Amino acid sequence: MRVGWAITGAGHLLKESVDLLVELAEEHEITVFLSQSSEEVLKMYGLYEKVAGITGGYYKELAIDSDQRFSYPISGRFSLGKYDLLIVSPATANSVAKIVNGISDTLVTNCVAQAGKGGVQTLIVPVDMELGDVHTVLPSKLELGSCADCKECEAAKKCPEEAIIPKTEINLMKCIGCGKCKNSCPYGAISEGKTVTIYMREVDIENSHKLVLMQGIYVLKHPHELKKHI
Repeated sequence: MRVGWAITGAGHLLKESVDLLVELAEEHEITVFLSQSSEEVLKMYGLYEKVAGITGGYYKELAIDSDQRFSYPISGRFSLGKYDLLIVSPATANSVAKIVNGISDTLVTNCVAQAGKGGVQTLIVPVDMELGDVHTVLPSKLELGSCADCKECEAAKKCPEEAIIPKTEINLMKCIGCGKCKNSCPYGAISEGKTVTIYMREVDIENSHKLVLMQGIYVLKHPHELKKHI
């Protein structure tokens, strides 16, 4: 099967999506489409190299928003019916809002629009599906309560990207999620994979439900449900 897999900038359900993507890439031709924000977020969570590692070759490309510019020529494959399936997982509330309102100004939303024109089935896993508390995992974080305010910060010394701002924070725009900072801090002031609770907004839930009514689009609650459709 030839599959297009699009990733947006959500941290929630990201690892689960990437794990399944890697598994399916062993059996299928998969082109990976990254929004600009997903490129950043994948690096924050240390997952970018894992995604890039499964790509290479015709119809197995890694297509990045910034490389495609504003015409997104690669998305034209969907309008020509060159793919059997398009997956968007995870899908942020921002991407979902654009899709339900017919806006296609990013690589991912353009792929969805072109898939609709080409009759390519689209499976979407929104991160905002139901009202209530949602537990999600954060990227690396400097815990100031545990920081000993060392004269020379060992975590900052070990960071290959100079993303640690001692006694302040981790610059997540530089962080690649390598974990070297966490392993080097003698006081355990770097947390990785910390779980926090967030609350879903009504407007985002409503938009996710509107997806269900769109022709050719199927909405799933979790990445593991994708296996039933492939």
